[in-house]
Amino acid sequence: MKKIIIVCHTMRIGGVETSLLGLLNSIDYTKYSVDLFLYLHDGDLLSKIPSKVNLLPENKDYSSLLKPLTKSTVKVAISRIIAKIYSFLYLKIKRIKVENYVYKVNFHYFSHYFLKHISDTNYDLAISFLTPHFTVLSKVNAKTKIAWIHTDYSQFQFDINKELKMWQSFDHIASIGESSAKTFKKIFPKLEKKVMLIENILPKEFVVERSNAFEVNFEKEYVNLCSVGRFTYQKNFDTVPEIMRYLLDNNIIAKWYLIGYGGDEDLIKAKIKEFDVEEQVIILGKKSNPYPYIKACDIYVQPSRYEGKAVTVREAQTLAKPVVITHFDSASSQLNDGIDGVILPMETKSFAAELKNFINDTQLQKKLINNCLNGDFSNQDEIQKIYDLI
Repeated sequence: MKKIIIVCHTMRIGGVETSLLGLLNSIDYTKYSVDLFLYLHDGDLLSKIPSKVNLLPENKDYSSLLKPLTKSTVKVAISRIIAKIYSFLYLKIKRIKVENYVYKVNFHYFSHYFLKHISDTNYDLAISFLTPHFTVLSKVNAKTKIAWIHTDYSQFQFDINKELKMWQSFDHIASIGESSAKTFKKIFPKLEKKVMLIENILPKEFVVERSNAFEVNFEKEYVNLCSVGRFTYQKNFDTVPEIMRYLLDNNIIAKWYLIGYGGDEDLIKAKIKEFDVEEQVIILGKKSNPYPYIKACDIYVQPSRYEGKAVTVREAQTLAKPVVITHFDSASSQLNDGIDGVILPMETKSFAAELKNFINDTQLQKKLINNCLNGDFSNQDEIQKIYDLI
């Protein structure tokens, strides 16, 4: 039996973690044994890990990587301080102020000089499912190692030398979408031959079963919109109140439900108050199972500023919802515009105007629903690409 180890951070609610569950639920456990190492045994999706997966014990040093300085072990705390100083100087010299991976990658880089191997097993395949990838790189023994790209690298600035040192030592680099792969190869041309496409696996049975766990009854007199994601700059939920204000001013009777959590929650609440849409934009907060809400809505909206490939979009398509996304760089690889979803302009006012038109176009919505009912969004065949690496 071939041995696989997969390394990830936690099982908190998110697209990466849902994708990991999709992968774990697709593996043939009669042929492959799977160890899963999580930095922190935390998250609402922890209980959803298949029983045939061997969850390795939590390690105090590795869990410290995800905890604040005051709760870190001494060796990780020292690494954190070194990384803070190094990253501060790097950002200042390079004059970097936008979103970046500099500190996060350097923190993991310096920490791994002090950390032990996570297992003595010699694996046939080691998968690092979420960056930074130094754990699989230096603390796992495997014949073949593969690291995942889950985001659009053009949206970040980073320590190019550390990133290159990390990525180039892997045998393969898996991108979840063609657009993300293209961007990555443009930034790291030396790594082009290592990059391969392995899309997120999302078993239909898993999504449908969870969508039927309980019933959600949205008010039928409204057009009920739903969006799921972390409350961050990337997901762009801070523009939702302004969009809703436009819809209301143009006679669209709607409610917009936001499911998730994150640092932008206060900003979103402030915008809700600013645009006087307290009754129309409703923050439902963190939900361990968002599928019944997606199933109950009339239209699923992903207003992101950028994405690698949003898992929530494919979840909504699996549940045969009319899907609306913004025109982020990888949007055309996310769905077929006008076939199984629609792509609307990124600019807020233009998006709002086009969303109003889409809401009024019930024939197009029916077309999207029918195409989604007849479509397959599971990407189940992608598991063979992983088998082929062993």
